[in-house]
Amino acid sequence: MAATPLYNTQGLKIYNSISGQKETFKPITEGNIGMYVCGPTVYSNVHLGNCRTFISFDMIFRYLKHLGYKVRYVRNITDAGHLENDAEEGEDKVAKKARLEQLEPMEIVQRYTLDFHQVMSKFNAISPSIEPTATGHIVEQIEIIKTIIDNGFAYESNGSVYFDVQKFNETHHYGKLSGRNLEDMIANTRELSAQSDKKNPQDFALWKKAEPQHIMRWPSPWSDGFPGWHLECTVMSTKYLGEQFDIHGGGMDLKFPHHECEIAQGEAACGQTPVNYWMHANMLTLNGKKMSKSTGNTISPEELFSGNNSFLGKPFDATIVRFFMMQAHYRSILDFSNDALEASEKGFYRLMDAIHTVSGLTAGTTTEGFNVEDWKTECYEAMNDDFNTPILIAKLFDAVKFINTVKEQKASISKTDLEILRQTLHDFVFDVLGLVDINEASSDVSDKLSGTVKLLIALRAEARANKDFATSDKIRDELLEIGIQLKDGREGTTFSLN
Repeated sequence: MAATPLYNTQGLKIYNSISGQKETFKPITEGNIGMYVCGPTVYSNVHLGNCRTFISFDMIFRYLKHLGYKVRYVRNITDAGHLENDAEEGEDKVAKKARLEQLEPMEIVQRYTLDFHQVMSKFNAISPSIEPTATGHIVEQIEIIKTIIDNGFAYESNGSVYFDVQKFNETHHYGKLSGRNLEDMIANTRELSAQSDKKNPQDFALWKKAEPQHIMRWPSPWSDGFPGWHLECTVMSTKYLGEQFDIHGGGMDLKFPHHECEIAQGEAACGQTPVNYWMHANMLTLNGKKMSKSTGNTISPEELFSGNNSFLGKPFDATIVRFFMMQAHYRSILDFSNDALEASEKGFYRLMDAIHTVSGLTAGTTTEGFNVEDWKTECYEAMNDDFNTPILIAKLFDAVKFINTVKEQKASISKTDLEILRQTLHDFVFDVLGLVDINEASSDVSDKLSGTVKLLIALRAEARANKDFATSDKIRDELLEIGIQLKDGREGTTFSLN
């Protein structure tokens, strides 16, 4: 008999951005979840703010799977159509980078897609179920534009196609996600010459006619051009998850206009609201200030891992950074600072030490001073409260204190409770939070390094016995160059790391 899925006994609540409150989660199809998250625009190395969003939704993906749901997680790659400054006019971000570096746009796409995957792998993020690209779905984007035109919510102008926001707002509500009122938007909009092709300044592009110098272009019924940025997510989410699906996520900065436009496009094309639960991860700051390339107040993941930056006193492992991010709720602003990261690092090692300790504890006849079943329930209650990882981590450290008292023989734990404690810690620390035990990883590397150096010491000893001093000196000198010093003594040769 199959085990009852955990989701049947756990009342998960999710903060829905469109209602502004926590709602009991109920998927459209029992046991199955469709989740779409807006992915990166691959024109540069992924920045830390984006990483936080993707790590947050990786945690959410992990917990939903832990509860026993079958999750189809779709996260796109934007490789066309995203113009500078999220504007309606100007240059495509990918094409601009290609022009500056004198490369083909798809070379830029390939380079930075690989960078994105490598960075997310370091953060131990699980790959999504499907990772579609905008350029791989041009045909579908053209077809949905035709549908929106046929339904009376878009118009062609000088080879471009625009979504008619005012016409849509007559029967729908444009602005319901971001809490904006169309009349206020109209009143606060300045007329710009670049908007002359539009009926109204609020209208947004579904298809843009390409200027002669524009590299990335495709044929369409209206012109050789390219799709609007907002359209790709409507097309790819509905293609792989259906016209209505459970969860749509992204960064807080995408709420308007990107997600607002997605809702409008979905309703205009399909006649129903596309998403039941909208989720938004909040931004990062650095030393209390907004991260910004223009002011220099920014740090990349690689600079964080290598320590090659002017903000932090040392390098930090990716799993430490992930743990640090989990100590803040995904909807709250998180500030990066050297002190905060160092505190997280200490906490992480305390947690790992306790996990190593609990694996070697001996069970007693009873449990004293700690109710393991209540503690486990509280861990689930934290995660069921809109994925509240800071509260979960506080509960994990309650267990750390208890484990240490058992280790010091100031308390005892029964065999049954010990098994529950071990399994629950493993489930939440590794499976849900997605942390990696870097103590074990370091130990494995250390063992391999030690074995390799001992082999070289043996080869050097053999060379010296054969009076091949050139090879002997070469082994010693080249090891020294990479920071490994050999020391000859009466008991033989030992080594140390410089």
